[in-house]
Amino acid sequence: MWFFKTPEIVFGEEALAYLERLEGRRAFIVTDAQVRGLGLVRPVEERLRRAGFEIDVFDAITPNPTIDQVRAGADEIRAFQPDWIVAVGGGSVIDAAKAIWVLFERPDLDPLGISPMEPLGLRRRARLIAVPTTSGTGSEATWAIVLTDPRARRKLAVGSRENLPDIAIVDPSVVLQLPPRLTADTGMDALSHAVEGYVSTWHNPFSDALCLQAARTIFTYLPRAYQHGAEDPEARAQMHLAATMAGVGIGDVLVGLAHSLGHALGARFDLPHGRAVGLFLPYVIEFNARSAAGRYADLARAIGLEAPDGTEAAFRLARAVLDLLDRLEQPQTIAACEIPRDDFEADLPTLVEYALEDPCTLTNPRAPTREEVAHLFMYAFEGRPVDF
Repeated sequence: MWFFKTPEIVFGEEALAYLERLEGRRAFIVTDAQVRGLGLVRPVEERLRRAGFEIDVFDAITPNPTIDQVRAGADEIRAFQPDWIVAVGGGSVIDAAKAIWVLFERPDLDPLGISPMEPLGLRRRARLIAVPTTSGTGSEATWAIVLTDPRARRKLAVGSRENLPDIAIVDPSVVLQLPPRLTADTGMDALSHAVEGYVSTWHNPFSDALCLQAARTIFTYLPRAYQHGAEDPEARAQMHLAATMAGVGIGDVLVGLAHSLGHALGARFDLPHGRAVGLFLPYVIEFNARSAAGRYADLARAIGLEAPDGTEAAFRLARAVLDLLDRLEQPQTIAACEIPRDDFEADLPTLVEYALEDPCTLTNPRAPTREEVAHLFMYAFEGRPVDF
């Protein structure tokens, strides 16, 4: 038995106009100060007001949202009592909005108590709309919530199928002006979703189709979106679509070890999520080569590589990812992220512990030992091909 759940998706030009069809009285917008400063919240507000909504904007979310930010948002939303929550931002904002929504409907819960095993009873007070402003996280199409404990310098994954957004509004106009570095970071996140979702031990026919198509689309259009930005609206639209497709693809099958390693490193050394996960992807492909050779061959063929049977296809795919990182001017090693070796090695035992405890490790096709996780971190620091 397996599950496949997805929000209602509104995609394309003028998708934001769908907001004018909503019925309700109050809309609580969750965003961050940068997204609001760029003017990306204004068109959402305008359309909601045309629909007759009273609006409150909570813009205190930061990259890698913290538990305290979620609690502050929950306090504000309880005072406002909306019937719609609208998340306008990247994955950090959308994840935070999911957690705020849960605490609004379940004030008895601690944010870290949000779990698939805990019935939440959502939608008695409000429903959730996600408007992604980056093309990468896929959070608009998943129920995962990643929060940061700044005191422990640790990312924690929680969530329930109940907190999947009701509607995802995927409007390419929102991402036309995305800067090159953010395009690369979030694009590599989307690619990591597609690749890891396809080889997940929980994969199913629906996730397979979406992840394969997303991988094919990202390899084609991410370099164009990075190089040309708003001058290539087709690439922007295709990347926005592919990111959501990859999000739907992983929504019920999860991801793998590149995410576990990336979560650990990103939280300890304050790296953007997509940059950290994308960095580990080729090393994890090589690590998993013997356990998922046939599925990596499918992915390699999908992006146009000659893929012989056996592990060679996985290594060719890993090299293609490294080449893509090079074209996007992304770091291919931890050392290239300007993390001092002494600091990294001092934190290595904690990094290994956090990666092993991450839920994403559960669905990786090869179950790693503690020693193997430590080796992966060290190989990624130095840029060595995985040979174990």
